[in-house]
Amino acid sequence: MWRVEMAKMRAQARARVMVLACLLGPVLFVLVESAQSSTPGDTLFGRWIHESGFADSLLTLGFSTEWLMPFVIVGVAGDIFAEEDRLHTWSLLLTRSRSRQEVLAGKFLAISTYSLAVTIMLGLSATLSGAVIVGTQPLVSLDGTVLSASTAWAVTTESWATVLPPVLAIMAIALLVSVISRNSWVGVIVPLVIIFLFNVISQLSAIDPVRPFLPTTGFDSWYGLARTSVYTNQIWASLEVSAAWVVVLLVASSLVFLRRDVVDA
Repeated sequence: MWRVEMAKMRAQARARVMVLACLLGPVLFVLVESAQSSTPGDTLFGRWIHESGFADSLLTLGFSTEWLMPFVIVGVAGDIFAEEDRLHTWSLLLTRSRSRQEVLAGKFLAISTYSLAVTIMLGLSATLSGAVIVGTQPLVSLDGTVLSASTAWAVTTESWATVLPPVLAIMAIALLVSVISRNSWVGVIVPLVIIFLFNVISQLSAIDPVRPFLPTTGFDSWYGLARTSVYTNQIWASLEVSAAWVVVLLVASSLVFLRRDVVDA
């Protein structure tokens, strides 16, 4: 089922467009920014994008986690169950000597593979395009110290790696909505609205006690790496919170899917 779902996903024009966006988007972004004399100085590492390609990669990371990454992941994950209802293919899928548990597992593994793959592609594209177009000069960290090129490589790679757990968490949100709604539009739009609401309310000081438990908070955990005095508490917290969201949402998706009527209309 994993192999079949991956083959179906590769055949989708939407998934191919998302992959191309992850590969080419950072390149175009770095080219445009490097051609401008001004810099987005009010953003993290924005003032250093002409000085070091690592700054371009980390600036792309900050922007992508708020806008691009949720859209790329939810745009495919929100339809992975709903498409069977839209195309009326449940009866075909469930009569091929495959149980509902196997179908659920195959779809979960396929969308997890896609989500991790596009995130890695985005990180590689941003980092390599920054290194090639701007250069691998030392990077000024968040605390004002200068990181050597080798240290900046490691920090940039580790920073992109920290977003993988919250990526799976937002994927799990889209998966549950896709199972419940049985509608492709709802499966995509509702998770996007939820994620953007999380991003907005996380800026409010009134929710400080619950902010660490939001799945999107983990997207900021890399801040502790981009400095001389590294701290990783937020990274470990993000890993635990994301794992909890994935487990709870996957169990909820399983309960809904395994008990519902999936006879095609």
